[in-house]
Amino acid sequence: MSVTAIATLTFKPECLEEAQEAVGRTLKFTRTFDGCLGVDVLIDRVDETRWLLVESWESAEHNAAYLSYRSSQGVKSELAPFLAGPPSVAKYDLSHV
Repeated sequence: MSVTAIATLTFKPECLEEAQEAVGRTLKFTRTFDGCLGVDVLIDRVDETRWLLVESWESAEHNAAYLSYRSSQGVKSELAPFLAGPPSVAKYDLSHV
């Protein structure tokens, strides 16, 4: 079953240009990771520092493998210097209601 992960990121206002470049580099890799169906970036129309990364994965296992890979790198996220606080991630299953 596919899974959607939504990451909420809030960037420091003075870092938006650098953050956009770093997100672009990060997502270039993410989009090619096995099981990734796509990633959309949504930027809040009122607060341009608040972004949602909406990731679609073939399965929870594919998403878990991606997260394991990212955490195994042992390096701080490229995005960390630009964040105003810790990101939050929520995962959703598609309902056929």
